[in-house]
Amino acid sequence: MAQVQKKILSEYFKKVLSGEKKTELRLADFEINKGDTLVLVEIDDNTKKETGRKLEVKVSYVMKTKDCTYWSQEDIDKYGFQMIQFDPIDQK
Repeated sequence: MAQVQKKILSEYFKKVLSGEKKTELRLADFEINKGDTLVLVEIDDNTKKETGRKLEVKVSYVMKTKDCTYWSQEDIDKYGFQMIQFDPIDQK
């Protein structure tokens, strides 16, 4: 199982932390699979700088598609999309 680190805006980080948000739509420009650990690195919504907080979640489902328009058509054609579903990992 792999560990993948990705930045996430503070607004969404807080929702993941509270348990409200359990999915993440990302450009499929990296490899991630069920069972991997996704390390979410919080970045400030305004400055886009890291806040120092991180959260580990376990990937429980990955769906890849090319039927969405959040990114440029060039990137969509090159990478496609992936929907990542995750569950919290007990933090010690």
